[in-house]
Amino acid sequence: MMSQTLELASSLIARASATPDDAGCQALLIERLSAIGFECETMQFGDVTNLWARRGNTSPVLAFAGHTDVVPTGPLDEWVSEPFKPEIRDGYLFGRGAADMKSSIAAMVTACERFVELHADHSGSIAFLITSDEEGPAVDGTVKVIDTLEARGEKIDWALVGEPSSSNAVGDVVKNGRRGSIGGTLSLKGIQGHVAYPQLADNPIHRSIPALNELCTVEWDQGNDFFPPTSFQISNINAGTGASNVIPGQLSILFNLRYSTELDHQTIITRIESILHKHQLDYSIDWNHSGFPFLTAEGKLVEAAQQSIKQITGLDTELSTAGGTSDGRFIAPTGAQVVELGPVNATIHQINECVDINDLDSLSNIYQGILERLFT
Repeated sequence: MMSQTLELASSLIARASATPDDAGCQALLIERLSAIGFECETMQFGDVTNLWARRGNTSPVLAFAGHTDVVPTGPLDEWVSEPFKPEIRDGYLFGRGAADMKSSIAAMVTACERFVELHADHSGSIAFLITSDEEGPAVDGTVKVIDTLEARGEKIDWALVGEPSSSNAVGDVVKNGRRGSIGGTLSLKGIQGHVAYPQLADNPIHRSIPALNELCTVEWDQGNDFFPPTSFQISNINAGTGASNVIPGQLSILFNLRYSTELDHQTIITRIESILHKHQLDYSIDWNHSGFPFLTAEGKLVEAAQQSIKQITGLDTELSTAGGTSDGRFIAPTGAQVVELGPVNATIHQINECVDINDLDSLSNIYQGILERLFT
C-alpha cells in the first residue's frame, strides 16, 4: 500500500510545473492544509504563484519553505519514463522534482497532518512559504513574500527549507548556512587592429592577464569554521572576430565569487575595482549580487533537527554550508534561524531524477519530530 507521503509526492510530480508555472501544485497543498486548520493566502507576482499558509496567530513561527517549480526536463527521449508521469522502479520514485523538491513538500504536509491530529492546540504557529520561482530568476517568489510579510509585521522565527541536503542517506547532512554570491560581466576596452601591426592596436586580452592573475590568486579571506575561503572564479572569456589576424578591440569576462561571512559584497566590489584600476584597464562591470551569506551556527532549530534525525535514522548529522544558493538567503536576513533538510541530492536536475521511496516516510517523521521538539 502506498504511503500518504509517497502518494502526495506522486501527485505533485504529475503536475508539469516547469518554472515559473505552478501547474496546480499549490491548489493541492491548499486543499490539504485548509483541512487541518491552515489559513491559506495566494500571493501572485507577475507569472509567479506563491503560497503563504499559517496555522496559529502567536509566536514563535516555524515556516516550512520550498518550491513547486522544477527545472526543464531536458531531452525527453533520454528519460526511461515520462518525467511528469511518476513511476516507481526498484524502490525509487522517478520524475522531475522527485528530489528537488516535491518529496520534501509532501513530507512537510503529512508531518503537519499527523502533528495537528495529535496536538490540535499546539503552541506558536506553523506556516508554509511555497513559491513557483526558485529555479528561475527568483525575483517574484520568496523574496516578494518576505517583503510582504515584513511590511505587515509578520515574523518568521524558524525556517525549515526542504532543499535536498542529504549526501548518501536522508538526514546525514543539514545545511545550516550558505555562501553569498556576487558576480558580474567585466568588459575591457582595447583598440582593434592587424596582428602584424601591434603598435597600432591595444590588445585587451594581453592587458587583462596580470589583473586576472591577481584576482585569481589574491587571498580574499581565510574562511572560518563554517565556510571555506572565498575565491574568484572565471566562468567565461570572450573576445575576437574569429579571424586569427585581428587583434580584438573588446574583451568580455564572466566571473563569480561565492563568499563567506568574513566578507561583505561591497568590500569585494571595492577590492576588484582597485585591482583593475591598479593595472590601468579601461573597463566597466555589470554587477549581479544574488545572495548574502547566512549562517545558523546554533539554536533551537538546529538542535531539534539534529535530535530528530538521530531518533529516526540513528545518524549524527553533519552541518554544512556547501553548495549553491537557496531561498534561505531571502529569509535569514529577517533574523530567522534557517536550516535546509531534505532528501539525497544525487540526481537533482538530472535526467531520470529519483528518490528512494523509503526516504519519504523517514523525512516526514523527521519533520514531525522537529515539530514535536519546538511546539510541545
